[in-house]
Amino acid sequence: MAKQKVKEKAIEETLWQSCDKLRGSVEPAEYKHVVLGLIFLKFASDKFEQRRKELIAEGKEKYVEMKDFYAMKNVFYLEEISRWSYIIKNAKQNDISLKIDTALNTIEKNNPALKGALPDNYFSRLGLDKSKLASLLDTINEIDTLRDNGQDVVGRVYEYFLSKFALKEGKGKGEFYTPKSIVNLIAEMIEPYKGIIYDPACGSGGMFVQSIKFIEAHNGSKKEVSIYGQEYTNTTYKLAKMNLAIRGISGNMGEKAADTFHNDQHKDLKADFIMANPPFNQKAWRAENELLDDPRWMGYEVPPKSNANYGWILNMVSKLSENGVAGFILANGALSGGGEEYKIRRKLIENKLVEAILVLPQDMFYTTNISVTLWILNKNKKAHSREIGDEIRHYRNRENEILFMDLRQIGVPFEKKFIQFSEDNIKQITGTYHQWQVAEIENVPEFCYSATLEEVEKKDFSLVPSKYIEFVNRDENIDFDEKMTALKGEFAELLKAEAQSKNDLLNVFKELGYEIEL
Repeated sequence: MAKQKVKEKAIEETLWQSCDKLRGSVEPAEYKHVVLGLIFLKFASDKFEQRRKELIAEGKEKYVEMKDFYAMKNVFYLEEISRWSYIIKNAKQNDISLKIDTALNTIEKNNPALKGALPDNYFSRLGLDKSKLASLLDTINEIDTLRDNGQDVVGRVYEYFLSKFALKEGKGKGEFYTPKSIVNLIAEMIEPYKGIIYDPACGSGGMFVQSIKFIEAHNGSKKEVSIYGQEYTNTTYKLAKMNLAIRGISGNMGEKAADTFHNDQHKDLKADFIMANPPFNQKAWRAENELLDDPRWMGYEVPPKSNANYGWILNMVSKLSENGVAGFILANGALSGGGEEYKIRRKLIENKLVEAILVLPQDMFYTTNISVTLWILNKNKKAHSREIGDEIRHYRNRENEILFMDLRQIGVPFEKKFIQFSEDNIKQITGTYHQWQVAEIENVPEFCYSATLEEVEKKDFSLVPSKYIEFVNRDENIDFDEKMTALKGEFAELLKAEAQSKNDLLNVFKELGYEIEL
């Protein structure tokens, strides 16, 4: 592949098509670590060589092998055996897999910020076909990671590959990736401009990346934010650390991959912004007698062991600073569940923490086609002012209101069978929300409704938007619980009729002298 061709076509798409052809028998779940590990290695090498040339040009040739002179410019120091030029020179050798593993291991050893970040013996362990690996190296060699600093070429490639791998892995997998337009929406809603940002289930770190992009778009500095995250799956933890490292973002991801509930690595954290997409409807997340006195429940009921949704909510509430805001995704069932969930939800509403509830369209996630909800919780809904870039926003008192939005008819097609929000969609949604924060707005049928807490109490503390938003053109004004109860009754009758029919048929055969054993 000539470099000129890469420039003519979107580099992300060209590389994906080339790499995907080479995958062979390696599963996407494994192959993504191979490809993304190599992309990182190429990027780190390019930055290293650039800095090395700078030092030589400045007459500092005697310092070219000193780590500190690279670290001061946020560049990773690479020994010769870890440099891309060395890998490419040996690409056709029989032991190239071992050389790549050694290169990645050496980079991690020499750069403490990368501890636990890079693939560990992936290449040797997977037994990749030598010729295919050589072709993959040639393909990735085409990435000019320094071609346009302003365009974040390698970041774009990395993000594109993450999304494509999530698509490939399909339902029940790919939890490491939250679709980009949803992450963009959350960032534009809560506006994490300055302070501490936390994600308790950070996947591959997309929330953090978008937070930094939001800050840069508003002429802020990423030095004014601190990143804290936690991830349960070890391989995904590595993806997140690589994702941040590629963009020069420093963050505290904990000492290792760990379960947020059972090994909270940020126990005393108070965050100004929380962005999260925790696992939906996680079952058996704690044993019967576990976490009963956990301080994160803060006087609320203990979340049921059968579903972690409210465990995630209370974990996040416990981590919010006095002015903290959280934006997170949950399955729709959390809007109206009974039992302990009802009691927790009621207290959250009575404590005036719930600011906005937005139902998203179906088919936005690669791992499930269900419609899900974006929750916005806010510890300070009183009148106050806040600086966001060059703007000073004056908020009104919203303590006794909750904004409901139905976004199910919004979005544009993506990858044939998926839906995503366009930039205009995000502007419309966030514009409505931020306008509501500063002034009263008109309720728009089939789109938004500002409900008082008194209205919510009358609906028995349900947070289902269709209970509040008016629907005039669609038969959407349906009580979900009532509808499900009716369907349950109908289904029971159908099963009963089926059992009776089966019994009648068996009796007919019996009368004819035939016994049928089931």
